[in-house]
Amino acid sequence: QVQLVESGGGLVQAGGSLRLSCAASLQTFGLYAMGWFRQAPGKGREFVAAINWTGYTSYYVDFVKGRFTISRDNAKNTAYLQMNSLKPEDTAVYYCAAGRFACSSYECYDGSSYEYDYWGQGTQVTVAS
Repeated sequence: QVQLVESGGGLVQAGGSLRLSCAASLQTFGLYAMGWFRQAPGKGREFVAAINWTGYTSYYVDFVKGRFTISRDNAKNTAYLQMNSLKPEDTAVYYCAAGRFACSSYECYDGSSYEYDYWGQGTQVTVAS
């Protein structure tokens, strides 16, 4: 059974940083695109960032560009989301997802064109003002 397990969430002051990790029990992890999504209280799930299977290309929603960085270590079957300059509006449950698709447009990775195959249970990030 495939599992994605997020960790690294917590409470941080505005302007602070957190690094989220997503450990995947996928034998072919290196063939999967990895994405991060978030859901704030009372809101729908939204795309945050994604990285393609090679790790050479990444995609970000506008409101995190310059602040968040997605990366992956295929040898460790783990994806990361480094979050800097955090704002109270970044408060949400953050989910990682794995998708078996290979394409080269933002829409491929933001969940609007393709569905991710596996999802984690989420990790809470709370940014205090």
